[in-house]
Amino acid sequence: MATTSDVRDILELSGPSGQEGEGSTPRENIMKTKKVKKLSDTPTFKRPEGMHREVYALLFSDNKDAPPIIPSASNQGYRTLKAKLGRSKVRPWKFMPFTNPARKDGAIFNHWRRVADEGKDYPFARFNKSVQVPIYSEQEYQLHLHEEGWTRPETDHLFGLCRKFDLRWFVIHDRYDHDQFKKRSIEDLKERYYNICSKLTKIRAPPGQEPKVYVFDADHERRRKEQLDRLFNRTPEQVKEEEYLNQELKKIEMRKKEREKKTQDLQKLITAADSSDARRSERKSTKKKLLTKEKRESSGSVDIPTGIKFPDFKQAGVSLRSQRMKLPSSVGQKKVKAIEQLLEELGIDLYPMPTEEICREFNELRSDMVFLYDLKLAYANCEFELQTLRHRFEALAPGKMPLTVLPTTAGPSTSGAAPAESEESPSRKKASDIIDVVSTGPSTPQRKRRVSAADPGSAIKKTKKL
Repeated sequence: MATTSDVRDILELSGPSGQEGEGSTPRENIMKTKKVKKLSDTPTFKRPEGMHREVYALLFSDNKDAPPIIPSASNQGYRTLKAKLGRSKVRPWKFMPFTNPARKDGAIFNHWRRVADEGKDYPFARFNKSVQVPIYSEQEYQLHLHEEGWTRPETDHLFGLCRKFDLRWFVIHDRYDHDQFKKRSIEDLKERYYNICSKLTKIRAPPGQEPKVYVFDADHERRRKEQLDRLFNRTPEQVKEEEYLNQELKKIEMRKKEREKKTQDLQKLITAADSSDARRSERKSTKKKLLTKEKRESSGSVDIPTGIKFPDFKQAGVSLRSQRMKLPSSVGQKKVKAIEQLLEELGIDLYPMPTEEICREFNELRSDMVFLYDLKLAYANCEFELQTLRHRFEALAPGKMPLTVLPTTAGPSTSGAAPAESEESPSRKKASDIIDVVSTGPSTPQRKRRVSAADPGSAIKKTKKL
């Protein structure tokens, strides 16, 4: 059974003083429970997706209040004052008559108004704006404004209606006296009115100034109204057909854009492939040049120039014939300048009309020019090498003349040539010496054979061995 202490613990009531024994312990020490803070019942709002943190901080206050639905003033900012009732006297109102100065008939009306505003003009009269229609004299009309098909009474009637109805042309056309005068359309009335206004402004303008003149195009206005009538009088079948045509037009434009995009992508791929091929060709050409240079250095031969090799345009797609006359990238700047100089000397245009025959002949001419340029360079190099060899020979063997022609092969000895071979000719010995002295680098086997064939002593040794 529950005791009184248990009841006090349940009801959280403190016991009477002196009832707790020495061995009794308080409930807080036994339970040792921590007080749990209750969560606030205020609702929390999450920041919407797509909204920046700074913007949400402006809407969400420090007190965690909900963001306002409509903008409202805070305590620190501007705030409209509330109406203070009962602190001042109410202004009296009175039902009084008034007249509108914009009206010319002098009509009197009544309305409620403050007593302090009694005697003042009607405030809405300032919104009455009227059009200033020009007035012409008899002399001006006879000198400048006379026109065939229009009489003076008809023109006066038109301007009177314009002043009366403030250029409201539909009302003017409705009130126009078609019985007394000729039946006219709105465009005819507007054209007559604006022509007179433009002529009067030109006449009355001060000398030396060009006034602004309004020009009314009656024909354009008629065509515009005819087109509007046709547009309004379309049948449902015509409307559907126009919608179908507009949809087809949009599809065609979409296809055109896609085709242009594909062609651009394909052109990019072609240019990338061309650039890679050009790089490969340049690398191959440089390798070929190095190999030919090495061969030339080893064998002592000279490259034979071939001119310009123009590329063949066999790619798919549209191309210009003038691209065939474009010089390839392998041609150096010196050769290009030499070609231009030769063309100027010959009086030939640098960029002629690119017909089929002209392209072929022009490319052949430039190829021959480059061939001639290469031949001149090769000839100059040979002359320079020959001159250097002569100087070296003179330095190594002073007072001796070098041989210009050397035997390349050693044929079998005939009866007539036997005494010549048996006799040791100093010139042939000197030829071998000359060749050995001149050769600077390691000689090839073929050259050794040529040297040995040219030396008569080597031939005698071979015959002794046999």
